[in-house]
Amino acid sequence: MARGTAILADIGGTNARFARLRDGRIGARRQVRVADYPSLSSALRAYLASVDSGPAPKRMAVAAAGPVAGGKVSLTNSPWRISTAALRATFKFKDVILVNDFAAVARAVPHLSKTHTVVIGGRRAAPEAPVAVLGPGTGLGVAGLVPGPAGPQVLVTEGGHVTMAPSDARESAILEHLRGRFGHVSVERVLSGDGLVNLYQAIAALDDRPVEALDPAQITERAVAGSCRICGAALATFCAMLGTVAGNLALTLGARGGVYLAGGMVPRFVPYLAASAFRDRFENKGRFRAYLAAIPVRVIVHPDPAFIGLRALLEGRGRRR
Repeated sequence: MARGTAILADIGGTNARFARLRDGRIGARRQVRVADYPSLSSALRAYLASVDSGPAPKRMAVAAAGPVAGGKVSLTNSPWRISTAALRATFKFKDVILVNDFAAVARAVPHLSKTHTVVIGGRRAAPEAPVAVLGPGTGLGVAGLVPGPAGPQVLVTEGGHVTMAPSDARESAILEHLRGRFGHVSVERVLSGDGLVNLYQAIAALDDRPVEALDPAQITERAVAGSCRICGAALATFCAMLGTVAGNLALTLGARGGVYLAGGMVPRFVPYLAASAFRDRFENKGRFRAYLAAIPVRVIVHPDPAFIGLRALLEGRGRRR
């Protein structure tokens, strides 16, 4: 079994990441494909077998991409079901923490250094003000960090499933096309890996162009390289829509403490995002342009921010005992 005090797990719709926390240090990182295992328990067993032997860890902290209630979660974009009671019984853990994945990312924000983020516009963050966190990956996670008398409190949301609104006639046509496929078009339907594919397919159909079987990475690569007009239009629309949604979230939460972009997609094309319509669309809110112009947007480039948040949660629980 793994040596150490705790196991950390960041479970998304596509990948599951594991690490070991010992003496405050995060190590023994491993990543597996969710589709390769029938359950978290089977993936965890494989992880524990892959790291050095030693005393069994007594605690575990899990960040999962789905709504958590009653110590359970059904992942939104995966068939996995997770239960703290089942993990305690199966692995003899004394303590298991289960939170939404973006709750863990939000909890990490106060612990990120300047090297962990890239700033895209704005000025100085307002002290003691709310912070917004969102990020496209397999899905779209959304959370907030709100000041409180006992320190910042995480606001857990399912904001990825609010309705996507168009900002111009072209986006109206794209969303109308997608409504024909999905009925309700949430922001996750356009701001995620599958969402980028949806945008590519919709734009190709509207422009009467052939549709290739491309995955999100291929669309992004061709867009950044400028080798495919439809891919370029898809990623440009993605960035513009992300700006609209991020600006909406900043206004909704009063996030003058900053907006943080996380997830598996955006860190791969930060220079493209910075040169896109993202920032203009973020600020383009009529009378509140000046309000939003002051808010810095930071892309989290740390590879495992959820682990930082989970460590903070475990250490905070330990201090309360």
